[in-house]
Amino acid sequence: METKDYLTNYYEGYDENGRLTSKHGLVEYLTTMRYVDKYLKPGMRVLEIGAATGRYSHALARRGYQVDAVELVEHNIEIFRQNTVEGESVTIAQGNAMDLSAFASDTYDITLLLGPMYHLFTTEDKHKALSEAIRVTKKGGVIFAAYCMGDASILLYGFGQGEIENIIAKCMLDTETFDTFSNPWDLFELCRKEDIDRLRSAFHVTQLHFVASDGYTNHMRQTVEQMDDRMYELYLKYHFVICERQDMIGYSHHTLDIFRKE
Repeated sequence: METKDYLTNYYEGYDENGRLTSKHGLVEYLTTMRYVDKYLKPGMRVLEIGAATGRYSHALARRGYQVDAVELVEHNIEIFRQNTVEGESVTIAQGNAMDLSAFASDTYDITLLLGPMYHLFTTEDKHKALSEAIRVTKKGGVIFAAYCMGDASILLYGFGQGEIENIIAKCMLDTETFDTFSNPWDLFELCRKEDIDRLRSAFHVTQLHFVASDGYTNHMRQTVEQMDDRMYELYLKYHFVICERQDMIGYSHHTLDIFRKE
C-alpha cells in the first residue's frame, strides 16, 4: 500500500474531529492557538496544510480570517465540509503537502503545517513539505510546523504500556542510542529536537519558538480528564509557563517549530 492508503485506513476509523476537544487534547489545541494569536493581525491570509477535519481552519475562519486548507484524506475533507458554517471564509481542497503547485508563491501571512510532518518518513519528503510551506508564505510570514516526538512514545507506550520489547523486535528502536525508526505502515514518524533543527537549517528562515505543545499531558491523561475547571485552568497556566523550557521538551508527544520566512 502507498502512504495515502495507510493514512486513509487509519483516519476512517479514528475520531480526529474529537481528538482536540477532550481536556487532554485541548492542551495541544489551546497551546497552538495561543502561539498563532501572537502573530495574527486583521486582514491576514492563512493556509492550513494537512487540515484534517478543520479544527484550526474553522476556528480562524469564524474569527474573520480568510483561510485556505489542503487535506490528503477524503474522509477528513467530508467532515471538514460538514463542519463549515454559513459565513466562514474558508476553502478546502484535496492535495499533498509535498506539492502545493495549485497555490502561488508568497501568498500567505500564516502557514500551518500541523499534521503532514507526522507522516513523512524520508528527509527528502520532509524537505519537500517544508520547502512548499515556505514557498507559499510571504516574506516575513510565519510557519508553524508540528512534529511527533520519539522519547515521549518510548516512555508512555514502550515502558509505560509494556510494549518496549515489541518495539525492539520490530527494529523500531536503536537499543544503544534509543533513537526511533518508522515506516509508512507505522503511520507516525517520531523525532528528536536535533532532527527538527537539522531539517529547518536547510532553509533561509529564523526560528521564533520551539514549543512542547502538550508537554507532560499525555503521560497523565486520566488525571487531566478528572480535573475540575479550577484545577484545569491552573494546569494550563503552568503548562503555558513551561512549554518553551528546553529541559521539558522531550517529554511532550507533540512539538511546534515556529519560524519566520526571511
